[in-house]
Amino acid sequence: MARLSPILKQATPVRVSRGEGVYLYDAADRRYLDFTAGIGVTSTGHCHPRVVAAAQAQAGTLIHGQYTTVLHEPLLALTERLGEALPEGLDSVSYTNSGSEAVEAAVRLARHATGRSTIVAFTGAFHGRTMGAAALTSSATKFRAGVGPVMPGVAIAPFPYAFRYGWSVPEAVRFALAELDYLLATSAPAADLAAIIIEPVLGEGGYVPTPPEFLAGLRDRADRHGVLLIVDEVQTGVGRTGRFWGHQHAEGVRPDILITAKGLASGFPLSAIAAPEELMSKAWPGSQGGTYGGNAVACAAALATLDVVRDEGLVDNAAEQGTRLLEGLRKVATEHPGIVDVRGLGLMIGNEFHTPDGAPDTAGAARAQASAAELGLLLLTCGPHGNVVRMIPPLVVTADQVDDGLALWAEALAATGH
Repeated sequence: MARLSPILKQATPVRVSRGEGVYLYDAADRRYLDFTAGIGVTSTGHCHPRVVAAAQAQAGTLIHGQYTTVLHEPLLALTERLGEALPEGLDSVSYTNSGSEAVEAAVRLARHATGRSTIVAFTGAFHGRTMGAAALTSSATKFRAGVGPVMPGVAIAPFPYAFRYGWSVPEAVRFALAELDYLLATSAPAADLAAIIIEPVLGEGGYVPTPPEFLAGLRDRADRHGVLLIVDEVQTGVGRTGRFWGHQHAEGVRPDILITAKGLASGFPLSAIAAPEELMSKAWPGSQGGTYGGNAVACAAALATLDVVRDEGLVDNAAEQGTRLLEGLRKVATEHPGIVDVRGLGLMIGNEFHTPDGAPDTAGAARAQASAAELGLLLLTCGPHGNVVRMIPPLVVTADQVDDGLALWAEALAATGH
């Protein structure tokens, strides 16, 4: 009898039978408040009726029309609809299935378009587990350990993680930009640099927002050196941070290549890269495509997702409820000294745990996360040491549900003695 790989460890003991909105239900019909959203995927909540209807209708007419063989209406309609939300000038789209695939496609495009090889990424970044994406990832060693050598041509620069350094945000930004300039002057020549890739909020790296001043500094250096700025919006896109795209918190900064996935299709596997057509056309023939990219049912679900996000005002709701959640978590943290930092943008918030001597408290974060699950609140951990408990509710979460989550979180902390 076959079994799941023993390496696939579940973060909670819950065996789910169904989902509805912000809730998951087990076989005994016990209800859990899901503040994981499938790691930021179920943006419209579990089984939103409009997404379900769109997928059901599409499955009855065309499930798969391979998009480098034939065109189909959901693909074309989604491309047009997505264009309404993309930053101005990013008018060409290529589809894949996962965030990792989209990252690989973005890197390939950058190298083709520039004729250069080096990609600069940042400490704490997570861009995926495939070999190229893993080379860009430094959120934890587990994502690249034991498989080297990974893709060459990658340089890692410091991220302005102000709390970790014990600095103010402006001090951390000045340091990180100066170190990037030093990197380009020493070991990663600007003449060889194809692109800089950045997450608007570090995801697996600990839910640390990228300061707008840092994004502006990257845009300036990309322009100065004639390189491309890739913004990885896999987790931050489609309203998650209270703006449609996470990088929009940095006014006036526009990426050359944008990567989207996760919340784009409410749980169906779909990802994409977007770029100006002039840039996209520099990709070499045969470098884009894939069997399942732009799947018809996934495209129909994504169309419905974008309509729900617009019609139900979910971007504004993410901003409003995110503020409520952040303020509530900070208030809870005042009663629990083990939580040393609470940060985030929109509905993407991290609670960092330290021991009394200032070390990352991996065990404490794990206990709090497990205690919350026992009480009916599903959460995940992240960060290089696994000492950050993250909260990622669906964008449809209400004020009452935020308050319920805060109450359960406070109870979980009390139960574990934090």
